[in-house]
Amino acid sequence: MKPAMKWRKKAAVWTIAMVGMALAPANFPARAMGYAEAQTAAGNSVVRSIGTVQTVSGNTIKIKTDSGSEILILLESSTRMLRVEPGQKTLSDAKPLALADLQVGDRVLVIGNAAENGKAISASTLIAMKHSAIVQSHQQQRIEWQKNGVGGIVKSIDPATSTITVQTRIGQVNKSVTVHMLLNTVVLRYAPGSIRFSDAKPAKLAQIQPGDQLRARGTFNSDHSQLTAADVVFGSFRNIAGRVMAVDPSEDTVTVMDLLTKSPVVVKVTPQSEQRHLPAQEAQMIAASVKAPAGLAHNAPGAQVPAQAPPGAKPPGVESASGHGSTAKPVNFDQIFDRLPAVTLAALHKGSVVMIVSAEGPAPGALTAIKLVSGVAPILTASPAGNQALMLQSLWSGFGSTGGGGEESAEGTPATPSH
Repeated sequence: MKPAMKWRKKAAVWTIAMVGMALAPANFPARAMGYAEAQTAAGNSVVRSIGTVQTVSGNTIKIKTDSGSEILILLESSTRMLRVEPGQKTLSDAKPLALADLQVGDRVLVIGNAAENGKAISASTLIAMKHSAIVQSHQQQRIEWQKNGVGGIVKSIDPATSTITVQTRIGQVNKSVTVHMLLNTVVLRYAPGSIRFSDAKPAKLAQIQPGDQLRARGTFNSDHSQLTAADVVFGSFRNIAGRVMAVDPSEDTVTVMDLLTKSPVVVKVTPQSEQRHLPAQEAQMIAASVKAPAGLAHNAPGAQVPAQAPPGAKPPGVESASGHGSTAKPVNFDQIFDRLPAVTLAALHKGSVVMIVSAEGPAPGALTAIKLVSGVAPILTASPAGNQALMLQSLWSGFGSTGGGGEESAEGTPATPSH
């Protein structure tokens, strides 16, 4: 094979990986790292780096890689610079890119020779995906997932028919939906301790278990009782809601009296945990959308919140695609969450009412907070007894993956798969 053709084939392989990274980043690392290891084993000095442009200065750019390190990229006059669009699979439709068109926030794949200190690369090829194009693509994807998606708790799996029964909520109606899996259905599983779609890994139907939270996108039948899935993402999470019993800043933990189990739960808060406070006025507005019947006292011992609530059902009051359900103003709690003021663990005190999305930590049985929001007492008060599980899962409509334009949504996530 001629060297030029061989190089184009390598670049095409990397381009496919980068497109996967931008739109479904979870598919990238295994392929890319496997290829990189093969190249290293073969003694190839060529390196590649993927990241987001931080600065552009003359013919030098600085990128922040997905691992968090910063690398300087030197662009020579001979550097081949191309632009690809979200969804492209090869370089056949790539367009030339001028250095002046490269902007902060763009995603790039750089191929070249590394400096001895490993902190710079002299680029022979740079392939870019514009930040604006990624954002627009994911806006379209969010609409697609919202229109043709379903999310809920897995009730049962039938391997013989490749179907999954999901319990969900549309408006104020609890409903079971049968998800049909095809041979070409893309199945992803959230990584342990993460609700980032970019961390999700390829999985199989056999790995899905009752009690898991699942989001599927595809084609509904006429009454929305069945969906033929093109994409499925699932994971095991625990949603906790209740009053704070204790806060331990030295251990970075919060102890909450779980309203479902009526027992205390200790949750670890890490630097990666997102913590917000819901102002009283917004809490009342969300509570009103729940449309609970009167009589559920704030301190009612029987008020329950799910131990495991799924990502992705429609928020309370959202009109279903079939035209049924309430016509109240939709509540996208994830987008609200992203705009709320950030707080620290020190802001919590005994008696605070919180909702937490958590995942299993490194130790068996240990819980790590992924999202924590305080000031939610009115919401829990408003939820009808017996409906708290689906109420909470409808508020956490995607675990932030449909958030308001944060890094996660910019890098590629499904809409309400859940950035």
